[in-house]
Amino acid sequence: MIETLLQAILQQVEQPKKDLEHNLRALLNEAVTKMDLVSKDELARQQIALNNANIRLNDLLQQVSELEQRILNKK
Repeated sequence: MIETLLQAILQQVEQPKKDLEHNLRALLNEAVTKMDLVSKDELARQQIALNNANIRLNDLLQQVSELEQRILNKK
């Protein structure tokens, strides 16, 4: 009889625990979604793209500098 009573009490306690866990997970998921986070892989891809853009920009700046020197030397 005590065992049955104990099981009944534990079942009553378990449901609010599950509800609380469900609600906390929902709140955390919503908070993470609002944070605008990116994965490490995406960050790495963006860093590679930025490095490539910087390399290309430096190449173009060098070409502009060389063209300016040609123009100045022709004058």
